[in-house]
Amino acid sequence: SQAQLRQYIEKAERLEEEINALKADLKDIFLEAKGEGFDPKIMKKVIALRKKPKAERTEEEALLEVYMG
Repeated sequence: SQAQLRQYIEKAERLEEEINALKADLKDIFLEAKGEGFDPKIMKKVIALRKKPKAERTEEEALLEVYMG
């Protein structure tokens, strides 16, 4: 059971290392895009919107239009 716990901890540590590497890659992508003249903040918002279901996104966009008006 102690060996099993150690395996879980080591697996979690490896995953954290992979996550950190992916975050660094993502940061590099946004820096590269910024260097090409794109706005990383807006890109992140687009990504967040694309993750949402279409109905939820449409409703949110409609509400934004109402509030902006």
